[in-house]
Parts: sequence; C-alpha cells; structure tokens
Amino acid sequence: MLNLNSLDLKNVGKVHHNLSTPELYEEAIRREEAMVGHLGPLVVSTGKYTGRSANDKFVVKEPSTEDQIWWGKINKPFDPADFDKVLYGLRSYLQNKEIFVQDAYAGADPNYRIKVRVISEHAWHSLFARTMFIREFDPEVLTSFEPDYTVIHCPDFQADPEDHHTASEAFILLNLDKKLVVIGGTSYAGEIKKSIFTVMNYLMPIQGVLSLHSSANVGADGTSAVFFGLSGTGKTTLSTEADRALIGDDELGWSDSGIFNYEGGCYAKMIRLSDEAEPEIYQTTRRFGTVLENVTIDPDTRRLNLVEAGTENTRGAYPITHIDNIAEGSMAGHPKNIFMLTADAFGVLPPISRLTPDQAKYHFISGYTAKVAGTERGVKEPQATFSACFGAPFMSRRPSVYAKMLGEKIARHDVKVWLVNTGWTGGPHGVGQRMQLAHTRAMVKAALSGELDGVETVQHPVFGIHVPTSCPHVPPAVLDPRTTWADADAYDAQARKLAGMFQKNFETFEQDVTEEIRAAGPKAG
Repeated sequence: MLNLNSLDLKNVGKVHHNLSTPELYEEAIRREEAMVGHLGPLVVSTGKYTGRSANDKFVVKEPSTEDQIWWGKINKPFDPADFDKVLYGLRSYLQNKEIFVQDAYAGADPNYRIKVRVISEHAWHSLFARTMFIREFDPEVLTSFEPDYTVIHCPDFQADPEDHHTASEAFILLNLDKKLVVIGGTSYAGEIKKSIFTVMNYLMPIQGVLSLHSSANVGADGTSAVFFGLSGTGKTTLSTEADRALIGDDELGWSDSGIFNYEGGCYAKMIRLSDEAEPEIYQTTRRFGTVLENVTIDPDTRRLNLVEAGTENTRGAYPITHIDNIAEGSMAGHPKNIFMLTADAFGVLPPISRLTPDQAKYHFISGYTAKVAGTERGVKEPQATFSACFGAPFMSRRPSVYAKMLGEKIARHDVKVWLVNTGWTGGPHGVGQRMQLAHTRAMVKAALSGELDGVETVQHPVFGIHVPTSCPHVPPAVLDPRTTWADADAYDAQARKLAGMFQKNFETFEQDVTEEIRAAGPKAG
C-alpha cells in the first residue's frame, strides 16, 4: 500500500497510484485537461509557461551539499526555512485534492539507476512522468517501491514571492538533502524531467559516471555515437536515424561499461515537424501514448497543425518504443565519435570540424550555441549564448568536473570529437540561412563511417579547428563558411567578434583548467 507519511501528506483526496496509460488518458479527459488528437495522441496546453523558467529554479543551500554545488545564476541558493514554508503551503494545498502518483526509474543501467516518485495534481503530468522515466512492470517490485527522490508537481499552486522569497509565482526547488523536488506555478512538463536530470548530474560523478546532456545512437557494428547540444540544435533529429539504433535523445550517462539512457521516453520539438524531413519522429504524433504540448489542433476534426502554434516550443513526449529502431535496454558500448552541436547565430563556424582533445574540453566547457525561440520564456528569436557542458541549466557541479571526466574518457577510448554547426551559414541570423539538414546528416554519416578520417583538413585561422576540405554529398563551398558570405571581410570581422565572446566567457573557467585547455580556444586578435 502506498505510504505518503514520510512526506507528511495528510488528508489528500483520492490517490491514483501507478495508473496505466489508458487509465491516465481517461482521467485526463474526464478532468478536461486534454483532447485526444487524430489517431490517438493526447493534446494539452501548458498555459502561460510554454518553456523552462530558468529564473525560477533554485537549489536549497544546506551543509551536506553546499561545497559541491556550482553556485551562481544557474544554481541559485534557496534558504532551507523558505523551502519548508513552500512545502507547508503545498501540503495544505493538496488536502482533499485528487493526486496522481507514478513510480519509475531514472537510469537504464541497473547499477546506476535511482528510484523516482512523481506526485502530481494533473493526470496528464502523471502520464508525462510515466512516459519519460523508465517503467517498472513487475507488480511485486512496485508494491515495495521506496523512492530515492520524490517530485511534487502542483502547477495550480502559486508561490507568494514576498513570503516565500521566490522570483515569481512559479518555482522549481531542489532539496538534495531531503531528496525532494517541489514544482509549482507552471504546467510546463519539461520541468519534471529536467529537475531529475539535475539530480543525476549531482549523483553520477560520485560513482564515476559522466552525465551527458546529449543524445546517442549505435550502429550495426556496435559502435555508439554521442550528440551534445541544447534544445533546438538537432540532438533528437540527428540521433534518430533509421539505420542506427537510438539509445536516448536527451539525457545519458557514460560509465566504465559504456553509454546508457537516463530516460524511458523522448521529448522532441514538434514545431514544423514533417514526415519528409523527420519521418521517425513525425510518426509518433500519430500514436496513442504520445503527449503533445501546445500544438494546434482542430477542435472538430482533431487533426493537428504542426506548422503554426502560439509558441516555437511545441513538444512531444513519447515512449522510446515508439521509435522502430532502438538499442536493446537503452544501453551500448563506449562511443567512437562525439558530435558537439551548436546553432551558431553568427554564421561563422564551419558546418563540421575536427577537434583536438584539448579543443574538445574547451568547447565542452564553453558550450556555445544559440537560445532557440520558445525554449525559454521571453526568447523570441535566436540569441548567441554560452551554456557550459551544453547543458548549464542542469549542471549541479562545476563544469570543470564534467570536462575532466570527459577528457579522461576520450583519451581512454580513443574517441574522435567533431564540432558541428547546425545554425546559420552565408551570414548571421537574419541575413544568412539555416544549414540544410540534408548536408548536416551527410557530414555526420561521413564522420561515423570513417570517410572523413583521411580527408585533407585546413586549420581555421581564428578558431584553430580542423575543417575537412571535402565530404561526400556536400558541396565543397558549404564546408568553408567564409566562401558562403558575400563579403569575406565582413566574415573575418564577425569571426574575430565571436572569438572575443568565447574568450570573455571562458574567463570564468580559466582558474579551473590547465594551460593547454586555455590555449585551445580561438584567437580574437
């Protein structure tokens, strides 16, 4: 029997414990939380919050963990007394309310997984948790399930910033000591999975596991590949290929045994998704068990419009089993290739280039990309940004911790590292055009197959990275970004400008890294 006494949740209404997907569909419809779309997906609206609310995330500062956390704008400290006050408010709020409880795992590798319990006030969020985490199907195991970490999600409960000392009515509060996450004021489901990812980023390095904000797949020969990148850079798209088995699309661990997925589902951007460009992901929008956030739906025919929406960040959460070709057990051996994906809004970086080990660590710590419209509140068009480890919002420890582990694993397993620009070419955003997906796919395939290994490269004069002079199925002019600009001098000036931004950003990390890593960065002058 479910026991919530440890959380001091008393006098709650009906408790729906580990409902199946069909049962959660029924509850979501009964409660008027969602609509069923054509061919079966569940379609929901997240209201005001259509993306992560980074300013509303805090980590409780307490003695047992405070010396291990990367404090700053990413992990803002929160007073334990204020956390208790918010928790008290949540307990009061949940009295006499129906709640939905899902028990699952984070981590496909049994040696490193944690038990997660998600408590929510909405049925569709419970379905999201059931979809995104790894299910336990043995009823006997579920009967004795005791969570390592618990998430309480009440989007209709709003904080009082004056009383609770939050930034707004919304809050995402992580208490690593109490092993508890509380979320309120926002219906955006991504906060649930990202909070647990942050927890895993704290726990896994202790066990020698490198946490990766990445996707990964594996070929028929058994060699895996990792794709780093923030939302909108192509992680899900480039790793979801018919001829390679998907390991995971967003959050993974790299242990001494190999790569493993943290999740049981995928969370892909849906805006302008097409059957022609991304058939595997598109088909998930036509499946029962997929949860679609903020997509446009015709209320009469229930057919979807994936082109037009009120936000760029329309999302689909679907079980990884909705993809035909997936890795058995969501695990694979050590990668032979790593791709660092960046959506370069300045149109400067080459579409693909080879990195030295020190350059790999430099670019990993830098995490240059662009914030893509809709991923966060207030972002209407791409903006250049640096996100350490290609996932700074979820990194609980200092970036140098993860970079050191990455360097060790690259050296140990002789991994090739590539920097791939999925952003702009021919000029900056607003002047140039987005890199063609077909060209990016061709370059990635050539790297994976070894076709780029013997190709002549030229060293970029500013960034020092090694750019192939040819690639199968890609016009040579595409490979050299300077030649795609109408004004070569303007390109040079823009390249030096971006290099200066790299240098300025890296000042924060210089004290934590070796001279070799510092020297691996671009030269602005």
